[in-house]
Amino acid sequence: MIPSEYKQPMEQKAFQDYYPNTLSYCYGCGRLNSRGLQIKSYWEGEEAVCVFTPRDEHIAIPGFVYGGLLASLIDCHGTGTAAAAAYRQAGRQMDSQPPLRFLTASLHVDYLRPTPLGVPLEVRAWVKEIKGRKIVIQETLSAQGQVCARGEVVAVQVPDHLIKDNVSSFIPPTP
Repeated sequence: MIPSEYKQPMEQKAFQDYYPNTLSYCYGCGRLNSRGLQIKSYWEGEEAVCVFTPRDEHIAIPGFVYGGLLASLIDCHGTGTAAAAAYRQAGRQMDSQPPLRFLTASLHVDYLRPTPLGVPLEVRAWVKEIKGRKIVIQETLSAQGQVCARGEVVAVQVPDHLIKDNVSSFIPPTP
């Protein structure tokens, strides 16, 4: 069940669906990581939205999600939002080359209340600052209309040469 206030536009592709295959194995956001979370992030105006429903194995104590999952959702949604924002700022399509990828330089999460297990979690992100290769993303994570966590991701653009050097020798993990 997706929260009623969020409706994914049918024609919109997720940010993560634009990542080249060799850059799609992240545990949190990699669409090709069959054991991962495979989150999907979309623009909704100036905010990026991700909806994820935790599975039973994401338990902390009965009925509640463990904090590491929340940090992972904020982290991967934040770097995806940073990449999408960089494409927007450059006036580029997200499938254009070279790929713009961002990694986390800093992750800060404030846990505000226990987060229920088994209900859709909505992560909303927006750009706080763009300065050179650095993009600061602010986020909230909500369940059933209540903000359960707030986060800030400082994302740094990966230099082109690092992507090229690592992609040329990359061997995908076995499922």
